[in-house]
Amino acid sequence: MELDLWWLLLFPAFFALGWLAARVDMRTVLKQAKALPAGFFKGLDALVDDKTDVASQALAEVVRQEPQSFDLSLTLGKLYRKRGENDRAIRLHQSLLDAPDISPEMRERMRFELAQDFHKAGLVDRAEEILQGLLSGNMGLSARQQLLDIYQQDRDWLKAIETARELRTDAHSFQHEVAQFYCELAQGELYRSNSGKAREYVAEALAVNRKCVRASLILGDIEFALENYPAAIAAWQKIEKQNYAFLSMAAERLFDAYEKLGKPAEGIALIKGYSETFPQLELTDLLYEKVATYEGEARALSVTREAVHARPNLTGAYRLIEAQMGGLLTQEGRSDAELVRALVLKYAQRLTQHRCRRCNFRSRAFFWHCPACGEWESFSPNRSEG
Repeated sequence: MELDLWWLLLFPAFFALGWLAARVDMRTVLKQAKALPAGFFKGLDALVDDKTDVASQALAEVVRQEPQSFDLSLTLGKLYRKRGENDRAIRLHQSLLDAPDISPEMRERMRFELAQDFHKAGLVDRAEEILQGLLSGNMGLSARQQLLDIYQQDRDWLKAIETARELRTDAHSFQHEVAQFYCELAQGELYRSNSGKAREYVAEALAVNRKCVRASLILGDIEFALENYPAAIAAWQKIEKQNYAFLSMAAERLFDAYEKLGKPAEGIALIKGYSETFPQLELTDLLYEKVATYEGEARALSVTREAVHARPNLTGAYRLIEAQMGGLLTQEGRSDAELVRALVLKYAQRLTQHRCRRCNFRSRAFFWHCPACGEWESFSPNRSEG
């Protein structure tokens, strides 16, 4: 009974302590809020409304009133950089570095921001120099990530490979990126007709990522250039197991190799098989062209009709109309067919695009490296409508 009475007495005490703590916290918040200049809230409101010009002016006034507000100064510098006012960002961060009472941690942050200012301003060498000096400190991870961006921008693929490997963690292995860097090196050597070195880089890419489609494409190109057509075919056919969606990029290469071997019928049969097995592949145009050349227009029309019925699309519809225009049409009928064909082609060209899976950037051209978000292997190899 006595224990129960003690508990009854303690409950009000706990509530009183909670109320007192809430009052103390609220008083602290209100005191801090009153201490902030009015311009801070004006700048914050402008940021919410995405009015960066108003925000930068308001925050600049606050920084003048509170010169020791380093965090606020960092925010202002980022605003200048976002607005393209790189000179102002550089001057601000350099002046903050000259402050006598800045802590070592804050000095590293300021140097990192200054490196980003120089990078944005196009002074890449100065940015790299600063970032290299930050690698052993608290900003080492961020500095390496920034250096990786710089090396990719400068197409310094060997340094990019080294940096990506230093950034590797269990959460992000960078295997796709490193494989692509090796592919960039291999592609460069292939352009210079240095097949041996190109082959070495391809082997490195496949060692890092055995499912690297681009490496198989380049390996096939190397063998084709050396007239090793069976080896080229074998390299390109591996793509079916790596990622069958990229077969549309290898299909014409495969046919050319079979044609060089004097076996165009086998090439057509292979492409037709891919089209039937994977109707989502963009093969209608290629199939129509090759079948029309070797088997005649009538057979090309039949094959194209099958492909379009399996995967209806504007490009296929254009081919169907074109294939049937040579039939028994009246003058008016032919005129109508030409009008419809031109209209379908116009909308097919406008709507049919490659798309980045990460940022949804669209382009009629294919990229291994998305020009909008910088992601590798994110572009769809087959164009889509809409």
